[in-house]
Amino acid sequence: MRKPLFGKTLKMALGGGIVILITLMAVFAPHLAPFDPYQQSLMERLKPPVWQVGGSWSHLLGTDNYGRDLLSRLIFGSRLSLLVGVAAMVLSCALGSSLGLIAGFKGGKLEKLILAFADAHLAFPGILLAILIVAAIGGSALNLILVLGVSAWMVYARVAFGLTRSLKARPFVEAAVSNGAPDRYIIWRHILPHIIPVLTVISTLQVAQMILQETALSFLGLGLPPPAATWGNMLAEGRDRLWVAPWIAHFAGLAIIVVVWAINLLGNGLQEHLDPKSRVLE
Repeated sequence: MRKPLFGKTLKMALGGGIVILITLMAVFAPHLAPFDPYQQSLMERLKPPVWQVGGSWSHLLGTDNYGRDLLSRLIFGSRLSLLVGVAAMVLSCALGSSLGLIAGFKGGKLEKLILAFADAHLAFPGILLAILIVAAIGGSALNLILVLGVSAWMVYARVAFGLTRSLKARPFVEAAVSNGAPDRYIIWRHILPHIIPVLTVISTLQVAQMILQETALSFLGLGLPPPAATWGNMLAEGRDRLWVAPWIAHFAGLAIIVVVWAINLLGNGLQEHLDPKSRVLE
């Protein structure tokens, strides 16, 4: 007896709805933010949220140590998080999937070389590699995308390799090979469409990991340098004033939790709905 789809649909709808709202917030940040996120006003520094004593309706979530509006900085901070998360995921997915497809379809020495490189890379912690590289080349949005994208390609390579090896033995692929179809055509027409559902689920969940790693790098001072409006920078600034102005770190942390939770919820819903393992090999 099949399980009802209500749970899966609810996960996808709730997670997807939150992700869409945050994406729209990032796209229209200049129109939604009540203040310039870099505008300083020392006369209004460390104002609490509106519901606390001393709060003001002009700054709904309060201000930081330089009098900058926290709501505006949170809204603009979503831009970098989503940009880095999605772009790094696309880079790692494209790189890893391509290598995995080639290794699984070609086999031989090329397969051993790619898999050995992937295993060696998997043995090295990704976040440590990202810290070392960013510390050497400097923090910028492009550098973060490149570093995070290159540090996570191995998962896609391993998955794409395994599925390609399985699909390569299927009759419809063998028929295409016997008919003399080019390798590129077989990969794009007969293999890639069957592994896209699996890659979609992995990619969705990977965005959340990229956002967490970008936040960690920014928190450590290896992301965009202050006064860039990023959630990691806000966490770092709030850490030093946790007992005086806890709302600075609290709202930044809450934003990260909500985004990562929503993306994971969407990814889990997609995984249950698509059931990629059964569909790829059915």
